[in-house]
Amino acid sequence: MTSSFSNLMLAEPLARAVAEMGYETMTPIQEQAIPVVLSGQDVMGAAQTGTGKTAAFSLPLLQRMLKHENASTSPARHPVRALVLLPTRELADQVAQQIKLYAKYTNLRSTVVFGGIDMKPQTLELKKGVEVLVATPGRLLDHIEAKNAVLNQVEYVVLDEADRMLDIGFLPDLQRILSYLPKQRTTLLFSATFSPEIKRLAGSYLQNPVTIEVARPNETASTVEQHFYSVIDDDKRRALRQIVRQRGITQAFVFVNSKLGCARLARSLERDGLRTSALHGDKSQDERLKALAAFKAGEVDLLVCTDVAARGLDIKDVPAVFNFDIPFNAEDYVHRIGRTGRAGASGLAVSFASGGNDARLVADIEKLIKKKIELEPVEFEEDRPRGRINDGRRHWREEGEAGDARDVLDQPRERRDADARRGGGGRPHRAPAAPRDPFFDKPYEPGQPDATPAWEAAAKAAAPGRGISSNIKPKRKVAALFKSAEPS
Repeated sequence: MTSSFSNLMLAEPLARAVAEMGYETMTPIQEQAIPVVLSGQDVMGAAQTGTGKTAAFSLPLLQRMLKHENASTSPARHPVRALVLLPTRELADQVAQQIKLYAKYTNLRSTVVFGGIDMKPQTLELKKGVEVLVATPGRLLDHIEAKNAVLNQVEYVVLDEADRMLDIGFLPDLQRILSYLPKQRTTLLFSATFSPEIKRLAGSYLQNPVTIEVARPNETASTVEQHFYSVIDDDKRRALRQIVRQRGITQAFVFVNSKLGCARLARSLERDGLRTSALHGDKSQDERLKALAAFKAGEVDLLVCTDVAARGLDIKDVPAVFNFDIPFNAEDYVHRIGRTGRAGASGLAVSFASGGNDARLVADIEKLIKKKIELEPVEFEEDRPRGRINDGRRHWREEGEAGDARDVLDQPRERRDADARRGGGGRPHRAPAAPRDPFFDKPYEPGQPDATPAWEAAAKAAAPGRGISSNIKPKRKVAALFKSAEPS
């Protein structure tokens, strides 16, 4: 079988759209999956991220649905025939955009529904009728319960990034959604990793599936250069900046394990003079889409994110991925570094391990990818010559670079004093000192033991002859709100 799209015998509208998008040679997952899906068989596909899974299931499904194509404006003539389920909003939106491009020259309609935004516009689109519905499980259930989505004519179901959907607890939602669908259907399951849970899910909902593995399960892309560095937590940011500068990296994903850590790191890198944006679950959908758009447009150098962005985001030519935190689940490592080295391009994956619990997590990754991992030391550049400013805790930056002046004062006192006495390289630049009070330069003069304190003498002079303590303040006279009743 040929690997050229031109010999795939797609219908003319689909072939024209594919040619317009510049597709020429099929990837391995496309080459193996498209003929199987065209034949109507269930598929259980394992492929590395960034290998073209969207086209592998979208093109054959659109080809099979062309028999239902019509130009009618009646919603009843456009029931949902293909349902594509994905774990995150960003991935759902991305897949929906791709399907729209593939179906550009057909009368097949498609839309996407996901949480975080108002349901009303989505409801209006569903009421018009769509053949292809792309959705996240939670929002789809909202529309089902509101009777906005009717799924009794679905012929094709795609579970993309199925392992991630199970990881974040979507199994009950998936089971509810699948219960609304006809028993006779074609089900396609795609996942970058094959865990025992995924195999049980496939055994429950797929009928005699054809298993397609274009690479060893859980294998990382061979085009990605992987490095693991042993770095203490306080030096991770310094190591990241040094690698970015030394390698001339223009853009990169930086992954952390928590929302709070994501926000803090983004602010710190922004202060270091790097154009940075944060992407995590507490961001509104509008903020998340704007951050992605800015990153795609090259307006942002580093996109600091949690694993919400680790699955399926297809941004071309991202040269590097940094694991600022080692992921808690080894499978997430595969997905994270899959953001670089996509579609055969080369990429760099750098992970920082700080010992302790990280050693166990690195061992889990080593076991999963079946490769020996060597922790490399980070050779930081020596103290810079005069003209560089100590950025606190052994971090250095150029004079005039963005930075937090408080970091200089965070150094140990002994270090700061030694730098000041040296007068040479590494001396921190300080603001001019305030004029010194001459009182503090006088030698110590002990007072008379029986002398009355000045403050007490002044108080006694102010209240002569009184029999109460000078510390008790006299009552102030204030105007009464009500007059007392006159005695009768």
